[in-house]
This record gives sequence, structure tokens and C-alpha cells, in this order.
Amino acid sequence: MNLNGLIQMGLRMLIKTAVDKGVELAARRGKPEAEMTPAELEEARRAREVAGRTQDVAKTTRRLWR
Repeated sequence: MNLNGLIQMGLRMLIKTAVDKGVELAARRGKPEAEMTPAELEEARRAREVAGRTQDVAKTTRRLWR
């Protein structure tokens, strides 16, 4: 693999990690889990599930259009 390919792979990994962290932060609405009520925890869990399903659909769509 050439240097350009290595750089692109590293950037993809970095961006994926950043997006995952951003989705998690948005699901929690910026609060630490220790400060959340049980209702907020449940809502955050559902938001993470929806985000996961959305990511799966995006991945499948990318595979279909290759």
C-alpha cells in the first residue's frame, strides 16, 4: 500500500471515531450518565439504537451502490 492509501485509511478511522463520539454525545444531550434521570437514560439508549440502525442502513446503501 502506498503512503496516500495509508493516510486515507488513518483519516477514515479518525473520522469514524469522531462521528461515533458525536452521536453518543448527541444521544446523551451533553450530560454525563451519572447526572441523568432514568427517563433520560432510556431516551439516550433509544437514540443510540436509532443511530446504530441509521449507520447500518448507510453502510448497506454504500455497498449497494459500489
